[in-house]
Amino acid sequence: MTDARVASRYAKSLLDLALEKGVLDEVYKDMVLFSTICQQNRDFVLMLKNPIINHHKKKTILYSLFKGKVNPATMSIFDVITRKNREAFLPAIATEFAEMYRKEKGIDKVTVITTFPLTEELRQRFKKTIAEKTGRKVDLTEKVDPSLIGGFILKIGDKQMDNSVKSKLKSLMYEFADDSYVKTF
Repeated sequence: MTDARVASRYAKSLLDLALEKGVLDEVYKDMVLFSTICQQNRDFVLMLKNPIINHHKKKTILYSLFKGKVNPATMSIFDVITRKNREAFLPAIATEFAEMYRKEKGIDKVTVITTFPLTEELRQRFKKTIAEKTGRKVDLTEKVDPSLIGGFILKIGDKQMDNSVKSKLKSLMYEFADDSYVKTF
C-alpha cells in the first residue's frame, strides 16, 4: 500500500473518531501543532522515520511531547500508530487529516502571493471576495515574492490565477518578440 493511502486511511479513522467524540476542532488544532513541529524540527521527523530507533522509544518521545497538551483522541492515534510500527506516516497523516478537516468544514485552502506583506484590511478583502465567489470559508496563507514586481498570484486548491506584473511582462515579451529573440530566454 502506498504511503498516501496509508496516511489517508489513518487520517479518515481519526476524523471519524473525532466526529464521533465531538472533538473535531480540537483534534484539528492538535494535527496543526504536530505538522508545525515537523516543519520546524527535521530531527523529529528523522527520528520518526528511523527504523533503528525502537518503537517503544518513539512512543515515549511522543507521549513526553504531547501528553496533556493534546486531546485524548489525538493521543490514541499516536498509540495505534506506534503499536503498528508506522510512526514514519505520522507527518503525512497530520497533513491528510487537515485536508479532510477543511473538506468536512467547507473550507478552501487559499494561497496568495504578493510582493509585500498584506495589511489586515487587504487580507480581509481577499477572504471576503473569495468567500463570496466560492460560497465557502477561506483558510488564507500568505507568501511574499518580490520577483513578481507587482500584482498577485492566487491559488485556490488546484486552480491558479496569475495577476502579477512579472507574468504580464513575460506574456507581452512573447507576444511582441520575434522567434529568435524568444529563443534566447
